[in-house]
Amino acid sequence: MKKKWLKILLYVLSGIALFIVGALSYVKVALPNVGPPPVWQVEGTPAQIERGAYLANGVMVCMQCHSQRDFGLFAAPSKAGTSGMGGEVHDQRLGFPGRYISTNLSPYHLGEWTDGEIFRAITSGVSRDGKALFPIMPHPNFGQLDEKDIKSVIAYLRTLEPIEYDPEPSESDFPMNFIINLIPQKANPQAMPSKSDKVAYGKYLITAGSCSSCHTLQDEQGSAIGPEFGGGMAFPLADGSTVRASNLTPHATGIGSWSAQQFVQRFKAFSDSSYVPHKVKPGGFQTVMPWYSYAEMTEEDLSAIYEFLRSVPPADVVVEKFTPSLF
Repeated sequence: MKKKWLKILLYVLSGIALFIVGALSYVKVALPNVGPPPVWQVEGTPAQIERGAYLANGVMVCMQCHSQRDFGLFAAPSKAGTSGMGGEVHDQRLGFPGRYISTNLSPYHLGEWTDGEIFRAITSGVSRDGKALFPIMPHPNFGQLDEKDIKSVIAYLRTLEPIEYDPEPSESDFPMNFIINLIPQKANPQAMPSKSDKVAYGKYLITAGSCSSCHTLQDEQGSAIGPEFGGGMAFPLADGSTVRASNLTPHATGIGSWSAQQFVQRFKAFSDSSYVPHKVKPGGFQTVMPWYSYAEMTEEDLSAIYEFLRSVPPADVVVEKFTPSLF
């Protein structure tokens, strides 16, 4: 009888093992599956290029992530001449489940990509070769934007000066090397709301700027475990210190006491011609917030973001913004 039960147990365990291997093989080989890229070509009108430049530099911050930043200066502005070349590293030292390097967005790299392939990468997180892109490039948010805006970004990228640079490929650690294939989804573009509806328009801009991704506390799998926009998300820095995202809700612990003018000026201070970024001493306060990019937004757009944030539920969350390195 004992041998019979051992045999049954062996069959069961073998079946489970085969199921797991089959499931992992499916995830690794058959996914992601968001369909083929659309077949169309962006016109590249002057209006599209202008709109795309505004979005890519000031709202979606594509250019800052796809450049090389100087973390020796406050808020780590992009180094001159690197915009679009890629190469910024997000790895295990910074809490990521792998080593992710921003790709080259200049025509040197994207020159052979079709506009549809670029669109699919931005909005669904699938590269030209069919590989899933880690959502540090927030494709789940970009997939909700107006298709016209994404086309404008593509039109702008086509105008960049080619920079001959080949960043190393990104790699995910286990189990993210399997999980990553489950993340890409088909894009679900939404029409941009009228600017007259400030709350709805502000929400659209917040989505484009992916503010919730940083200002909502998440677990290691990327699921929200804190109130939306309540802050507290920790970002380890290379020197061992940690900076945390602020509470953006209309609570006293957030921006409850801020006026619209104070909110707008907090950003615009970084685009003032008299502003010079200061050097950050070892162990000194630093931030990953791309102030210089968001400062390029118009006051109208920043005001709309403020109005939307005033509409979200207040969250009583006190954030310790910065913890210096212990070493």
